[in-house]
Amino acid sequence: MADLVPCLSIVSILIVIFGFIAFMRYINYRETLGLAERGLARPETKTSSKALLRWGIIVTSLGLALSLGLYFVGFDSAQNYPLHLGPWMLGGFVPLFLGLGLILSHFLTQKE
Repeated sequence: MADLVPCLSIVSILIVIFGFIAFMRYINYRETLGLAERGLARPETKTSSKALLRWGIIVTSLGLALSLGLYFVGFDSAQNYPLHLGPWMLGGFVPLFLGLGLILSHFLTQKE
């Protein structure tokens, strides 16, 4: 019973976050329909290639911080993992390599 409260709170927080995202997408959809009914088109937004690099640096630094923080969990593990790298390190490695992929795609698609 004691584990029920944290589980419900995490699920309710996720429902609020994803509900807000879905609501914002619905508002954007209704705005696009309203513009289309009046014969107007949504103005194109220019996406900067710097935004890809900026997000890549942010996600990479977050992944690096999580990897460094989670590395010490391996010292308390009862099992012997090589270099103290266990499955808990995925929480840091996934954003680390996702960020590195964003940085790499910025430099590979950069226009001269």
